[in-house]
Amino acid sequence: MLILLPPSEGKAAPARGKPLDLDAMTMPELREARAEVLDALVTLCRPGSPDLPLESASARHLATQTLGLGKTQSDEIDRNAALRTAPTARAEQIYTGVLYEALDLPSLETAAKRRASTWVAITSGLFGLVRPHDRIPAYRLSGDVSLPGLGPVAAHWRGVLEPAVLEAAGGGLILDLRSTTYAGFWRPHAGVGGQVASVRVLHEVGGERKVVSHFNKATKGRLVRSLLTSGDHPASPAELVEALGDHGWHVEVERAGRTGTKLDVVVSDL
Repeated sequence: MLILLPPSEGKAAPARGKPLDLDAMTMPELREARAEVLDALVTLCRPGSPDLPLESASARHLATQTLGLGKTQSDEIDRNAALRTAPTARAEQIYTGVLYEALDLPSLETAAKRRASTWVAITSGLFGLVRPHDRIPAYRLSGDVSLPGLGPVAAHWRGVLEPAVLEAAGGGLILDLRSTTYAGFWRPHAGVGGQVASVRVLHEVGGERKVVSHFNKATKGRLVRSLLTSGDHPASPAELVEALGDHGWHVEVERAGRTGTKLDVVVSDL
């Protein structure tokens, strides 16, 4: 089974740790593509150095606009500029936010952590796919960015991710919990649709259902944690629905098609 997660925009920057080593990361087939994004991102952010005051203002403005940063986020540019030498930590410690707080990978018991290391893959604008134990630095690069010299990040990864995704899944179920921005990195086709399930979380109040970001993220984190701790290993979308139901989740099949099965998880509170 492969569980595809989105990254978090917020990241914890480690104070110490080994520098980034692309050769040490899992899924080595992505190394070249990772290096290309890293080069483009560092090049975009590096000219904004205090040593180049005349060039700095225009360069930082370009980096700010390209990365979609606010006026108070200039430190993100400096962080990106130093990615090659910045301290790294396990990805499970880097990604923060509602989903990752609910999932709480570091607190899992040994068996569940072992499952997470082979079941979970985090989609990343910089690295394509990241395993929880991969060592990475904190960075800022959303999946909807277009980098000078590289082009749209999503298109870059769309051309190389499919073999890595299918190999990681090993013919088993692919549980796709990515957000819309990162769904474009890899889209299932008819050939693999039978093994793909995606989840939408609906918040139900007074008989009315709607998508609420906070409930969506927190529920997905808890859903993954329940699968990891239980050890359930559903092999198909139908078995996934059954397993989640056994754990108390209210799951409905919204649509089953050639490119995957869409599930609705309905919650009333956190």
